[in-house]
Amino acid sequence: MAKSKKKYMEAVDRTRASRMKWWNEARFGMFVHWGLYSQVGRQEWVMNVESIPVKKYEKLADTWKPKPRPMRQWARLAKKAGMKYMVMTTKHHEGFCLWDTEQTDYNAAKHGPGRDLVREYVDACREFGLKVGFYYSLMDWHHPDGARCAKDPKARRRFIDFTHGCVRELMTNYGKIDILWHDVSWPLDSPEKWESVKMNTMVRQLQPHIIINDRSQLDEDFSTPEGQVDPSETGRGWEACMTFNDVSWGYMPSAAIDSHTARDILKMLFTAASNQGNLLLNIGPAPDGSVPEEAVEPLTTVGKWLHENGEAVYGKVDRARIGMAAGGASRKGRTVYFWCRCWPGDELVVGGLRGGRLKKASYLVSGKPIKFEQTKNRLVLKGLPKTNPDKIAGVCVIKLEFKSEPRQILSAGCLPN
Repeated sequence: MAKSKKKYMEAVDRTRASRMKWWNEARFGMFVHWGLYSQVGRQEWVMNVESIPVKKYEKLADTWKPKPRPMRQWARLAKKAGMKYMVMTTKHHEGFCLWDTEQTDYNAAKHGPGRDLVREYVDACREFGLKVGFYYSLMDWHHPDGARCAKDPKARRRFIDFTHGCVRELMTNYGKIDILWHDVSWPLDSPEKWESVKMNTMVRQLQPHIIINDRSQLDEDFSTPEGQVDPSETGRGWEACMTFNDVSWGYMPSAAIDSHTARDILKMLFTAASNQGNLLLNIGPAPDGSVPEEAVEPLTTVGKWLHENGEAVYGKVDRARIGMAAGGASRKGRTVYFWCRCWPGDELVVGGLRGGRLKKASYLVSGKPIKFEQTKNRLVLKGLPKTNPDKIAGVCVIKLEFKSEPRQILSAGCLPN
């Protein structure tokens, strides 16, 4: 098994750069958690944390009545927000499948919704020009072998066949799929027990251009720090998955008060993009599929900002090890983009700059030039307005075009991250 795993990973490594090119330039995507738990409105783990018996929880399957094609609202908002792809929960830990599967009758086509919700989601993504991602939870609280598979070999065989069968359907029935997002590989404690190499080999045979995350206990294409925008992992793709309220992934109206503002989202997006990562920001639609009202305005505002400032976010953004009191910086080659969140007033000073002479400074949105003075280790931008000129989110991007790549060397203890 170790030999086949090594051979498999070598094959994945050879094609990763070409498969991930679009993803590495996209930077921003929408996560969607939607399932039976949406009706309860107390987090997506409600079945587990409240110890709801399976038979009682199953009744939610027949009472769930989403409105027609709500995914078009999600996709329209994602497009307007400047997102480039979506990832939806096809089956969360509760075990309810949102597509018309032959693996179990516990699915959307045979219960309350009465239709294939995954099909509607895929159609909406394609209508609005978004890449299509499928989330699939390996853990399953509903399947009778979902827990006993850890100790019973026959149960494990049945559960692995069920799991691989579900994934095969998702990879076969909906045309080209761009992302497979595995989650929670409990209770089996090794990729060998999950037969992850076999499963993901099948996925790649059916979808040669797909990218896969790291939660089937294989490193695969990208890592998924959760609940924090953590750029500490270098040398590979990474995607921070974040809730909209830092409380719940599923619909939870009582958590609306803690929802992120447009400035919060831009701060997360800056950290991701400036460190060669992506931000996957989650919404938890209401039971009927409506987007929570508290998500609409912030995402729409972010989209307006990205429409004007996207050059600093999308594409091959490099690491910019340059810090300043007013904000941070992203970089493309010899061009540095200062994201000014805290406006400095009529003058902006960057200390410790080495190895780069500035050719031109300008406001990214208007292209209007900015006067500057540069000495051996200080850059001073002069004649700035008294207040932040960005009226969308209060984050003004200043574009600095250098003759050579700049470096910043500060005194010990003051080095930029």
